[in-house]
Amino acid sequence: MPMPVTFAPTEIDGVLEVHTRRAGDDRGFFSETYSQQMWAEAGFRTQFAQDCMSLSAKGTLRGMHFQLEPHGMGKYVRVIRGRIFDVGVDLRHGSPTYGTWVGRELSADNNLALYFPVGFAHGFVALEDDTLVYYKCTSIHAPEAERALRYDDPVVGIAWPLAPTIVSPKDLEAPSLKEVETNFVYTPSSN
Repeated sequence: MPMPVTFAPTEIDGVLEVHTRRAGDDRGFFSETYSQQMWAEAGFRTQFAQDCMSLSAKGTLRGMHFQLEPHGMGKYVRVIRGRIFDVGVDLRHGSPTYGTWVGRELSADNNLALYFPVGFAHGFVALEDDTLVYYKCTSIHAPEAERALRYDDPVVGIAWPLAPTIVSPKDLEAPSLKEVETNFVYTPSSN
């Protein structure tokens, strides 16, 4: 039985809320979280190249990460277990929302997912212990293209609902929006 997917725009062009249906009964539930055909029929044309997972303790910050072009990486992010506050910062030069952020709470219970296109720094803070996050990425990992944006840059002003308590040295040393290297150019959304 096909399980439809719907996409809802957010306050930033190109970032989508992804809503997938769950069919439940006394056994639990079943949800088809990604089908290339189903997504294409719903108007989503971008292809994915790599899947990743992370396990995090409460208070862990992962982000704000991105890869420069030509290795730019869009991400479809969902939570398998636990809860996160998931954030993307628009780094597309010429975008009317350059430097602004969009965030949502994603959880195993609310079944909400987000898609961030190429040109966004992405990150999250885990709101519970043992939080398991699953990502589908539009490009493969390219270490030479990896960059990060400072998660607590006051110019960006991300309103984290939980202050990060576990942050990697790389993320603590990331540059501010004024200093960060980017090479993304805004084009209106096509997905």
